[in-house]
Amino acid sequence: MQTYIARSRESDEKEQSLLDHLEGVAERARNNASAFKSGDLAYICGRIHDIGKYSVKFQRRIRGANISVDHSTAGGQWIYQNGSDPILAMLAAYCCMGHHGGLPDGGVTLDKSDEPSLHGRLKKKIEEYNIWQSEITEALTLKSPGVQPCDGFGIAFFVRMLFSSLVDADYIDTETFMSETQRSRGGFTEVKELYKKLEASLEKYLKSEAEANSLNAYRTDLLKSCLDAAEGPGGLFSLTAPTGSGKTNSGLAFAFKHAALYGKRRVIYVAPYNTIIEQNAAEFEEMFGGANVLRHYGNYYYDDDSEESSNKRFSAENWDFPMITTSSVQFLQSLFANRSSMCRKLHNIANSVIILDEAQMIPVPFLMPCVRAIAELVMNYGCTVLLATATQVKLEKYLGGLTPYEIVKDPIGLHNVLKRNHIKVMENPIGDDELAEKLSTSNQVLCILNTRLHAQKLFERVHHLCGEGVYHLSTTLYPLHRTQILETIRQRLDDNLPCRVISTSMIEAGVDVDFPVVYRAQAGLDSIVQAAGRCNREGNHPTDESIVYTFISETYKPPAGINQNIMATQQTLNNHSDLASPEAVTDYFEQLFYNKGTKQLDVYDIIPKLNNGFNPKSRINSFSFPFREVAQKFRIIEDNTKTVYVLLEAPELEKRAACGERSRELFRELSNYAVSLYAYDIKKLEEVGALVHLCDNYSGKDEITILAFKEYYDKDFGVPLTPDSGKALLS
Repeated sequence: MQTYIARSRESDEKEQSLLDHLEGVAERARNNASAFKSGDLAYICGRIHDIGKYSVKFQRRIRGANISVDHSTAGGQWIYQNGSDPILAMLAAYCCMGHHGGLPDGGVTLDKSDEPSLHGRLKKKIEEYNIWQSEITEALTLKSPGVQPCDGFGIAFFVRMLFSSLVDADYIDTETFMSETQRSRGGFTEVKELYKKLEASLEKYLKSEAEANSLNAYRTDLLKSCLDAAEGPGGLFSLTAPTGSGKTNSGLAFAFKHAALYGKRRVIYVAPYNTIIEQNAAEFEEMFGGANVLRHYGNYYYDDDSEESSNKRFSAENWDFPMITTSSVQFLQSLFANRSSMCRKLHNIANSVIILDEAQMIPVPFLMPCVRAIAELVMNYGCTVLLATATQVKLEKYLGGLTPYEIVKDPIGLHNVLKRNHIKVMENPIGDDELAEKLSTSNQVLCILNTRLHAQKLFERVHHLCGEGVYHLSTTLYPLHRTQILETIRQRLDDNLPCRVISTSMIEAGVDVDFPVVYRAQAGLDSIVQAAGRCNREGNHPTDESIVYTFISETYKPPAGINQNIMATQQTLNNHSDLASPEAVTDYFEQLFYNKGTKQLDVYDIIPKLNNGFNPKSRINSFSFPFREVAQKFRIIEDNTKTVYVLLEAPELEKRAACGERSRELFRELSNYAVSLYAYDIKKLEEVGALVHLCDNYSGKDEITILAFKEYYDKDFGVPLTPDSGKALLS
């Protein structure tokens, strides 16, 4: 009798039987989906996902024949034709057919057999594989899952969660066989034990109010409110508290206490900017121990230089860890992805506590689908979600019936008590010369502008007037350089030395600095309030003297993309004297969303497209979900920039890149020297010969672009956006 195999190891030529693989994946998939009560359906997906490998042609291929075989269509065709429940069979077919190439678009029943859609592949002629039924003889009866979606969006969301359970099981079963042992994943400490660690570190904050100054007393009160709220049942919560109120620690306390009490598997901390994540992740690691905190964002890589780092590298693939710190981009795009590598973490989000820090930063063009996905996690997947922000957005109308429970009993009163500055609108436009003069007469001042070019030009003016103590912050500086400048700025602020900072909006993204005076170029109210969070942050100056000036530049128009935000701010100003108040912020977002219109809150019609996929009465597009199309459209950050690495102070990294190395370890180190530039900036630098493109030595691809000469990197403002073409450079 022939032995049907799934794969073989090159190291010792040992073979994994196909039956063992299907059994292993099925059991793992069942365990994965048990978090949302859908284990039986996931088990069947695992049992049949690779039955196409029973074909004679595939067995020849796996034994060395140089032929290609479609093995992933068979399971989908079989379950569609033989499933006891036609609806569940269709959903399982998506998962089986997508377990290699990603969830396909549903297409229409009129699709031909050569179409890559689900309906096309259901008609595709494939290699005969029926011998599988001689090895797998158990009855494969489809059972209803514990999740009962109410519309097409919910059904599509369920398919992704089921798909995640399957593909992660497939990955792990495969890697376990290929590496001869299951690679270590998962947290080293249970959530309940981590909460005990957190409790111990919170003791210093929970001292009596009589022993604390007034600011710390209110921070303590906020912490106690969060700990009390954590004892309630799960659901959707909001935490509306001003910058500097201890919101992050209080939200973390809520999350871990709630997780410990209600058996949640992990805490997931989500923030919009890497600067916030890096700052808070370091604090979390100090609090819980580095072994218990997983970072997954941007260009952050784990290598194999230690067992702990290696474990984290594998855990980042599927989020099997007690605490995750991740970016909004990573989190939200995963919820709408179709590729197995992006989706395989989704089932581990179920039964978690999720903190969405700076929740007002949910990208407006995708607001409605993002909010709807959050509602799905709460209503159907056992998640408790905390929306934490100083500028809370009213999202009830997009939440499908959910209403967030506000933890802060009196957000308006808390705002008034913790108010440490005033926002003042400058009525007349101001030129750069006059603005530079004002900045130069302040001992310590922060000015935030809308564009990188404006920041560079104004910096030059202020530096000419003041000389010492003037600093520039922008993404034209590579991250390591920015960190060094920020350390200098903080030290000068602490020492009460002259410190005048010209920055882009990047400093609003959770950067912990405290200036007595702030200037902010006209912007949306949410940005202005974030800028105000850098003014008298610790209450060391009189509130009446701590002013946040908003101004209109005579020279530089704001980017077109924020014009509606500015309009909504001006409309809000007509009705509120205190622009930073919770009432003003609520009105601002309502006005902004009204100005934009519903279409601009779901710019690619993701919700309608998914809802239209649920049409059981249609003979054309029944249960036809555009998974691939949605994944391609859902891009929070448009791919219109290119990374340039400034390796002038890191010649060893340049040498490694030039020699063809393209390892994850190299890219992790390179990320400290990365600057993202738009195409027109790249073109200007290329025209003056400032860039070098390094390719690997094998394929001539995997290009790495570096800045060629130190003359094109300024010690104050980084990569110039108007490079001088008159330089004579010798190398």
